[in-house]
Amino acid sequence: QVQLVESGGGLVQPGGSLRLSCAASGSIFSFNTMGWYRQAPGKERELVARITKGGSTNYANSVKGRFSISRDSAKNTVYLQMNSLQPEDTAVYYCNAVQGLRLDWGQGTLVTVSS
Repeated sequence: QVQLVESGGGLVQPGGSLRLSCAASGSIFSFNTMGWYRQAPGKERELVARITKGGSTNYANSVKGRFSISRDSAKNTVYLQMNSLQPEDTAVYYCNAVQGLRLDWGQGTLVTVSS
């Protein structure tokens, strides 16, 4: 059973920054991809950013240039650095890991962008 534990969410003012962390129970290189999704109230869950085992990344158009996904294999952790946050970034952010046909999710961490 894979466990993904997110942390780093909170309340931030518009224009501010946060860094989310996703700690995996095993080696992050056992996964084909790891990523961050978010779900705002009343909306569907959407991809924010993901990174492949080979290190390729892709981002939602809405966060390009503001968010950055990275990883630390020694800590089995994937990060999401979020800069220039806006109220529309308010959502629960979920970590995701894909291994073959298996998909695992973390419990989510709430990010609120408000003045």
